[in-house]
Amino acid sequence: MKFTIQDMARIDKFSGLSEFLAVADHASFRAAAAQLGVIRAAVSQAVRALEDRLGRRLFQRTTRSIALTDAGSQLLATLRPAADQIGHTLDQLAGDADRPVGHLRLTVPRIAVDLALAPVLPEFRSRFPEISIELNVDDASVDLASRHCDAGIRIGEWVERDMVAVKLTGGFQWMVVAAPAYLARCGQPLRPRDLLDHECIRYRFPTAASVFRWEFVEAGETFTLDAPGRVTVNDHVSMVALARHGLGLAYSADLVVRRDIESGALLQILRDFGPRKQGLYLYFPATARHEPKLRAFIEVATDVLRK
Repeated sequence: MKFTIQDMARIDKFSGLSEFLAVADHASFRAAAAQLGVIRAAVSQAVRALEDRLGRRLFQRTTRSIALTDAGSQLLATLRPAADQIGHTLDQLAGDADRPVGHLRLTVPRIAVDLALAPVLPEFRSRFPEISIELNVDDASVDLASRHCDAGIRIGEWVERDMVAVKLTGGFQWMVVAAPAYLARCGQPLRPRDLLDHECIRYRFPTAASVFRWEFVEAGETFTLDAPGRVTVNDHVSMVALARHGLGLAYSADLVVRRDIESGALLQILRDFGPRKQGLYLYFPATARHEPKLRAFIEVATDVLRK
């Protein structure tokens, strides 16, 4: 039977190679069938189909013996090292199935670098040196699959509902902060609506068309306010830095501005009106929950951050 080029394109090029190798190893169709767990006729048919595709006889068959032809010896010389390497790689992968190795890609907002990753990564690299890690630092909402990321870190309320989420930090107390120089120059607002007479540094999500509205709780009711201002940024850390320099008021979280408040670089105002919200969560699709490299990161992150 002759095969055309079109026929060859439709056939699996690897079909029959396992049977060929087994017969060459044992010099027997019966023994090859026993190794592969199939009947003798299936091995004979697979080798015959391979020979027909190649247009060459690979074995000389007699009633008493089977021997490789020149073409068969040539194929075996090339195929055997490749097959051994493939087998070694498959065995290695199977052995690594439960071992934390590989490359872990995370997408994180800038505030998570200081709050979560800086304390976690040294311990993680110490415990799991065979895992390399890559950070995609971006405040924008990111589709993990399209960015080829294994997991992400975001504030809990912004994690998509179909994701598995692991809590990394406690909740945030949101607050308005300002530099002493700004308050000395412009005065201090006493109620949230006093902000309408102040200069606020506004924040826009990188992928959003609208500016983030500041949220407050007053007399048991929650409301949002479109804080006025002539400076808008799409990076939270930059917003806090500008507030430190007296450019205007900023709306941030206690864990983010803690050091600035402790040092006196920023002062908290409207202390009684800030809502409490969810903290940072590691999130990932349910299909990735058993990945050893991801389980290793969760183990270290929860150990370090909960201490």
